[in-house]
Amino acid sequence: MIEAEGIWKIFGARAEEALQAIRRDGLTKPQVLEQFDCVVGVADASFKVRRGEIFCVMGLSGSGKSTLVRHINRLLTPTAGRMIVNGQDIMALGEAQLLDVRNRQIAMVFQDFGLMPHRSVRDNVAMPLEIRGQPQNRRWAAAQDALAMVELSQWGDKYAHELSGGMQQRVGLARAIAADADVLLMDEPFSALDPLIRRQLQDEFSKLASMMNKTTVFITHDLDEAARIGDRIAIMRDGIIVQTGTPEDIIMKPADSYVSDFVAGISRINLIRAHSLITPMEQFVAEGGKVPADAVQMDEDATLKDMIDTATHRDGPIIVATRQGNTLGIVTKNDLLRGVIQGTEAS
Repeated sequence: MIEAEGIWKIFGARAEEALQAIRRDGLTKPQVLEQFDCVVGVADASFKVRRGEIFCVMGLSGSGKSTLVRHINRLLTPTAGRMIVNGQDIMALGEAQLLDVRNRQIAMVFQDFGLMPHRSVRDNVAMPLEIRGQPQNRRWAAAQDALAMVELSQWGDKYAHELSGGMQQRVGLARAIAADADVLLMDEPFSALDPLIRRQLQDEFSKLASMMNKTTVFITHDLDEAARIGDRIAIMRDGIIVQTGTPEDIIMKPADSYVSDFVAGISRINLIRAHSLITPMEQFVAEGGKVPADAVQMDEDATLKDMIDTATHRDGPIIVATRQGNTLGIVTKNDLLRGVIQGTEAS
């Protein structure tokens, strides 16, 4: 659905000159600033987002995540590179075409809610449809349906100042739903909320995204949030995508010490799967292991939590099999302990 190819964004009057020097001489970000008075926001970033996927882009402040994502709807134009959305080269679109894509194909949910204070909740939600020129009865019906999805059916006639922060964020999400865009861009939408409300909205958004099959690019600085809702995660540092993978991939096989620091404090129990912890059956038997006749069998995608729950009620190893029933290997209690403490020996 989305494909970024070699995106560079350099801010400054000498951006093109700076890019040539980076490619020719391998200049670092501080050297570019010193020699050209330019700031490298994104450096040669490439990624693909599958249709219906929640793709999280995360990193610390200043890592380039928001800059990168703003190229998807061309709020920023890259210094170099291509951005393809649903088969269209976004950089090749004229102004009218671009406005149409932003209005019909790509919706954005902001951290600061972005609600119009003089408009009712219903009018805020219906605004994208109003821009398209749809009649009031149709856009209000769509707005009411969207408000029902975020459990705000009774709040359509209220104004933003009458709603809590969490409710205002739901209105922003409802507006994106009402727009019925193929792509959702979400820029740290829950970061300003209290932890409990934040978790609730994360869960609700995951359910809605799955139900609507929307392609979502979700910006966050919080790995717990990314792992909770993301199908895949791209971690950025200094404008560079350091690693891309599933939450399990990143936790089990961090690409470098920067990623390792990110994952050090995250709970692994719901992220690590059985297939990552198995000991091959041949190795287990060769080392003197025995598999009891009544050994429990679990699916390769069973979580570490599921396996620990099972192991507390059963002695002996767990047989791990594919969905087709083919045995992949064994998970012992030592393997489970290893998963809890360190993920894998390599990490």
